[in-house]
Amino acid sequence: MLPDNRFTGGRANRRRGEVEAVIDGERRILCLTLGALAELETAFAAGDLNGLAERFASGRLKSADMIRVIGAGLRGGGNLFSDEEVAAMAVDGGIAGYARILGDLLAATFGGAEGEASANP
Repeated sequence: MLPDNRFTGGRANRRRGEVEAVIDGERRILCLTLGALAELETAFAAGDLNGLAERFASGRLKSADMIRVIGAGLRGGGNLFSDEEVAAMAVDGGIAGYARILGDLLAATFGGAEGEASANP
């Protein structure tokens, strides 16, 4: 059974691709699990993970895209939110805050900067 939309006190594990963010006043774990990535491949009609990564790397995301990615990350982290609920949530810093969360989540998932995976774990 999945947790009930609440941060349970654990810490995000970057090695598993998890990030921590305060969304709607609550600390939450986000993770683009394999299931979350499959959800995004379908939503964005990406042929594979490389196509999905290229779409994100283009830097041309709509606000609806951000909702989908953050929603998938929340669900992958064990939070039970629909995209409609995610769209109604608030983040400190507004759109810039959402962009920071999105960038951190994508870096943890696909590598780069802080989220870069090591060849020798």
